[in-house]
Amino acid sequence: MTAHSRDNQALVTWFDGCDEVVVAFSGGVDSSVVLAAALRSSAGNVTAVTARSPSVPAWQIELAETVARQLGADHQIMETAEVELPAYRVNDPSRCFHCKSTLYASLHQLSRAAGFATATIVSGTNADDLGDYRPGINAGDDAGIRKPLAELGLGKPAVRSLAKAFGLSNADLPASPCLASRIAYGVEVTPQRLAQVERAENYLRALGFAGFRVRLHDGELARIEVPAERISELTDEAVRQKLVQHFVELGFRYVTIDLQGFSSGSMNRQILSIGALASNAPLGTATIAADPNGIHLGETS
Repeated sequence: MTAHSRDNQALVTWFDGCDEVVVAFSGGVDSSVVLAAALRSSAGNVTAVTARSPSVPAWQIELAETVARQLGADHQIMETAEVELPAYRVNDPSRCFHCKSTLYASLHQLSRAAGFATATIVSGTNADDLGDYRPGINAGDDAGIRKPLAELGLGKPAVRSLAKAFGLSNADLPASPCLASRIAYGVEVTPQRLAQVERAENYLRALGFAGFRVRLHDGELARIEVPAERISELTDEAVRQKLVQHFVELGFRYVTIDLQGFSSGSMNRQILSIGALASNAPLGTATIAADPNGIHLGETS
């Protein structure tokens, strides 16, 4: 038996014997693999639940609905209100803990209301996630949420392989954390800023970009990360002018391009305040900052 076949069998078997399974389902690859495996198991009842809030882009909700429908899953959309929590809005490094605590409390409440007294609630956390700064995982542990992928030692490559084996339409989908992850720590998370980031990223998506972020820093500064080999496309004069105009209309005061290129999780690895970025950024960091009065090139040493 190949390693791939063993992973497939182990993940499906993980759910055997569960009376009810509730999957925290974002529509991303990880939670889709978990859902697909649960549906292939002997679990008595499997329900996928997707949280909807200002921190979740509309396209992601639509994707979750599509994938759940393709899998033939019972799928529910659940409204969550983490943006109303002062501890969440203040946006310190524990923000994700408060978000996930709200999510998992809501999932427990939903399970009880549905009569699933013995429901096993699972997330799409994989083994590689355990090596990053993820306070949301701690929230899940506190809430008794199970992590079948991580518990079986399945990391990102194995999960991608399983997604293709299951025939998932989103098997090649890049990771896309919530919109709040784009807002620098210390900058208040508000529905307005979340919508601002979502519309900015929709603009880049319409230009054909994939694997990118629009990060919002203090002073309403946008820091655009795209794959390094595609940065020059944004500096094309016609593209640049339209992009700057659109971002300014969205409420950004400055528009910057990160010359290091796209880096998932960069908010957790870099100094995030604008002042620190200017004085303490790693060697070679450079940005192109644009405002309504023109474009300026600044580089740190």
